[in-house]
Amino acid sequence: MQDELILVVDDDPRLLRLLQRYLTENDYRVAIASDTQEARSLLKMLQPDAVVLDVTMPGEDGLTFTSCLRKEGFLAPILLLTARGEPADRIDGLEAGADDYLGKPFEPRELLLRLRAHLKRVVFTAPSISEVPAILRLGKLEFDVKRGLLTGPEGPIHLTGGESALLGVLTQQPGVIMSREEISQALELDEIGERAVDVQVTRLRRRIEEDPKEPRFLHTVRGKGYVLKPGN
Repeated sequence: MQDELILVVDDDPRLLRLLQRYLTENDYRVAIASDTQEARSLLKMLQPDAVVLDVTMPGEDGLTFTSCLRKEGFLAPILLLTARGEPADRIDGLEAGADDYLGKPFEPRELLLRLRAHLKRVVFTAPSISEVPAILRLGKLEFDVKRGLLTGPEGPIHLTGGESALLGVLTQQPGVIMSREEISQALELDEIGERAVDVQVTRLRRRIEEDPKEPRFLHTVRGKGYVLKPGN
């Protein structure tokens, strides 16, 4: 049995039972809630490793709940489920703080694979990793490239799956401008579009920059893309 606990929140009792059974069969512990109020009660007692959350529910919707969780400091992966699968809807999910967005109907196997990817905190490494320093310094922060760990003076800094993956991509070529298209492909955000890259960059800056509006390390190069410039 794996240690990971997944919290599934959906107002459809049939889907709740299906996902609970499927994830349990794949060796995850599962807690379920039929709305965000019940989910909040569970979060007072549990520390889930990931949340699978329906967007359209009576009362507080999934986007609002996601945004609130992030503001409260909840850092575990959040995967949204919704019947609204347009790119604009997916962007709304990322802006709210979600790590992923899966349109209904979906294959449980795809949900499982996406969950596994986020739980592993996938960090993309370059083939020529030996040319990249083992530790990149970002002012008072240090990023362990191989392990995908960001630490500061007070200890580890937890990154969401999307933030960790983006930082991993950028550290492949520090000092080199990467286009939004290149980053989008590396992060497998092609279906959502390059706007999703901007959203993830904004979120990552909040983690690594003292002043995200005046970035020292993660720079925008107008008309070209982004570049990571490590330094003390």
